[in-house]
Amino acid sequence: MKLENAELKHIEKIVAISKAAFESDINVGASEVGGPPDYDSIPWHIQMKNEGHLLQVVTDREIVCGAILFVDKDGETLYIGRIFIDPIHYRKGYGISLMKMVETFYPGIKRIKLDTPLWNVRTNAFYTKLGYCEVKRDKDFAYYQKELN
Repeated sequence: MKLENAELKHIEKIVAISKAAFESDINVGASEVGGPPDYDSIPWHIQMKNEGHLLQVVTDREIVCGAILFVDKDGETLYIGRIFIDPIHYRKGYGISLMKMVETFYPGIKRIKLDTPLWNVRTNAFYTKLGYCEVKRDKDFAYYQKELN
């Protein structure tokens, strides 16, 4: 598996994975089929790619995951905007591998922050399992952080 900057030629596949992944959330507590803003938008994903925020995970010449990542101006804090895994690859360890690669992708990162909907039991358990600590919550989201060594 390799985490790398997304390629324009793969945008349609990446968006299809995003769409399938977020729409599968209906199975883990979402009130309706859908996802975060622009989860199914090709132009938005192209913009994220052009700004250097969209990454893809390739294994055996197949794209299996994607991520939207933002590094703060200080160069020490990484914010995970989104990760998404093709549902046909759920329960195969790709999510754990993706997060380990994300944690080492940018040199100098000292902490990682993310948020996830409270209703999503799958992602809340996943981030806790990987050592992310809940630092706050509001009526809709749990906010997590992990300090890196």
